[in-house]
Amino acid sequence: MTVTRAFGDVTVTVGDDLVATAEIRRPPHNFLDVVLIAALADAYDWLDGRADARAIVLCSGGKNFCAGADLTGSAGLTGSAGLTGTDGDPTAALYAQAARLFEAQTPVVAAVQGAAVGGGLGLACAADFRVASPQARFAANFARLGFHQGFGLSVTLPAIVGQQAALDLLCTGRRMGGAEAARIGLADRLADAAQLRGSARGLAAEIAASAPLAVRSIRATMRAGLAARVRDAMAREAAEQGRLRQTADFAEGIRASAQRRPPRFEGR
Repeated sequence: MTVTRAFGDVTVTVGDDLVATAEIRRPPHNFLDVVLIAALADAYDWLDGRADARAIVLCSGGKNFCAGADLTGSAGLTGSAGLTGTDGDPTAALYAQAARLFEAQTPVVAAVQGAAVGGGLGLACAADFRVASPQARFAANFARLGFHQGFGLSVTLPAIVGQQAALDLLCTGRRMGGAEAARIGLADRLADAAQLRGSARGLAAEIAASAPLAVRSIRATMRAGLAARVRDAMAREAAEQGRLRQTADFAEGIRASAQRRPPRFEGR
């Protein structure tokens, strides 16, 4: 029996194979904001309480897995609306919901197609595993926007790829394809685009076939303290983002991104 439930723009399906699918449906770019991340966290909470969901495949409909927050306003948002909560704080509400993702108990396999950029990369790194197509594009592009990284990437990215590789990606803001991501460990599996979800589901099914109490216990040990470290990191990230958001470099980075040209930073 298949069970389907909607959490805002996140649709969850639980089948007979003990693998659940959580699909983000904001195509084509699946821009994130506090509402979307809260919906995803609610979906994870719901799945944590189900015995028939031993692993989750996180995927997105459309061209890109998640192109981060829409800082340019091209999706009808203002320059900071994608990161703004109801209290007006540009990051606190979003990061409070993002921290909930790290507190979930069920293993998550992210199926990454197209772009996982900025906060979208942070979302992918919140998962336990990432399966990517060769055409996938990963980028921690914050410095190219005159900004500080967020979404807990200060903790998760070095843990996944190592300190030096993380520093490279964060300071250059460069893009990497799926093949390079697999070489450095950012992607755990590489699959053709047509088989991407099937490959992610296969990995999730392997996890689901293991003893569920053992898997949760192992995962809790391997991720011990992660949620707390991420919360602490996001407090620092939010403070630095708030400071840098006031600079001319940030304004130039957003303009350059909207105009699809190289930024001309002046260090002020």
